[in-house]
Amino acid sequence: MKCYQEVSCHNCRCSTIMKSGKNAQNIQRYRCKNSGLPNLLDYRYNACVPRVQEKVVEMAINSSGIRDTARVLKINKNTVISILKSKEDSLVQVNPVFLSQKSETPLDVRMELVCEEVEIDEQWSFVGKKSNQRWLWHAVDHATNTVIAYVFGKRKDDVFKELKALLTPFEISRYYTDDWGAYERNLDVNEHEIGKQNTQKIERKNLNFRTWIKRLTRRTICFSKIEQMHDIVIGLLINKVEFGRDIHA
Repeated sequence: MKCYQEVSCHNCRCSTIMKSGKNAQNIQRYRCKNSGLPNLLDYRYNACVPRVQEKVVEMAINSSGIRDTARVLKINKNTVISILKSKEDSLVQVNPVFLSQKSETPLDVRMELVCEEVEIDEQWSFVGKKSNQRWLWHAVDHATNTVIAYVFGKRKDDVFKELKALLTPFEISRYYTDDWGAYERNLDVNEHEIGKQNTQKIERKNLNFRTWIKRLTRRTICFSKIEQMHDIVIGLLINKVEFGRDIHA
């Protein structure tokens, strides 16, 4: 009695697979005729299984810590850290959807209406210890509650100036903030309005971020030990959920 096992490519999902020798562990290798990429049926290490890296990123932005991810996926925690660090270069700090619309002539008028008013706030977190504070400064569109831009740093004027520089191309005419002094010192009084009445959307956004990311929870033992990991995980969340980017590409 003969048994047959259908083999499909992990990348293009086609069935045009051919044998391609064996590896050092005497495991049969396959190669896709279309893409030319190698394939295996049995992996000795789970981190090499297709789409495991995507699961690492998805778990990171859905309230799973490094060790949680390593335990669930049965891979080493150092591998989890390496996968997340490899995503750093692909992150952007300004919403590319708005920028692409701004560059197209037919949408210029619509773009000015969408980004006419913004809400700005800073969100507290820490790295390593609570005395080493790390603030997420971000701006959301007042009409759609979509994050437009974000930066990380101390709760100082210099960091807010970085955020303001990222918002310059949008030609914003109205800023809504709380009464933190950095806003009053660096925004034109005719364009700036202080008060909680018009910052409810960004405050709700802060609650969403604290729910999704363990590192932003106020009372938690889950925190980043280095600023790089702290910024990457939060940046991945914003790039996927707010910017609508494919963070797995």
